[in-house]
Amino acid sequence: MSDLPLNNRIALVTGASRGIGKAAALALAQAGAHVVAVARTQGALEALDDEIRALTGQSATLVPMDIGEPDGLDQLGLAIHERFGRLDILVHAAALLGSLTPVAHIEPKHWDRVVSVNLTGTYRLVRSVEPLLRASEHPRAIFLTTGRVERPKAFWGVYGATKAGMEHIVRTWADELEQTSIRAVLLDPGAMRTRMRAEAMPGENPAHLPDPSEIGPLIVELAQADLGLPTANVVFSDWKTAGKLASA
Repeated sequence: MSDLPLNNRIALVTGASRGIGKAAALALAQAGAHVVAVARTQGALEALDDEIRALTGQSATLVPMDIGEPDGLDQLGLAIHERFGRLDILVHAAALLGSLTPVAHIEPKHWDRVVSVNLTGTYRLVRSVEPLLRASEHPRAIFLTTGRVERPKAFWGVYGATKAGMEHIVRTWADELEQTSIRAVLLDPGAMRTRMRAEAMPGENPAHLPDPSEIGPLIVELAQADLGLPTANVVFSDWKTAGKLASA
């Protein structure tokens, strides 16, 4: 495995049990990284570990945790520090869609839950892992976002608002760390064959959408790329069409 591009690198992936998070975990593992996989469901994490073992012969570190519980993120950072001493790659894919409903009809408890995962969870994650990324020689942080930030649509208020807030946090954080080796990127996967997409668009034929596995090579490429500050989102469909990343 010594010739793999991400050999011996430590990669933390949130939302790793399904969809794009799972695709990222599998792709990073196949590229040689040791994956620290975070998701809410123990059984789904164990299934991911089985797949990683079958593909690579190596195991993952499994962390059953709810990103919406911020104290757990503090403990996660401490545990990674104690075991590995650093973090080389972060892929933050965990997110909640929330109810697709008019803004005036959003229940406060539903609003608070989506905010806790998509927005507060991002801030607490950044707070927890920044010292670990600083300890890496080539740290990269990849945050999954959505076109709904730039293109608001009826009934998507809480999801779009929290993702917009997430983008602002990431861009601000990246600017603060310009003089370090940490580089962050916002990745817009577009419509993909995920459970979240099925919940949002129940009448859509998923066969017409790309499988999440297709984004894995892009995530591996971003984990190695010589990135600048995030001035524009990386869009999966653009990368797929061009066959390469646009210049940073």
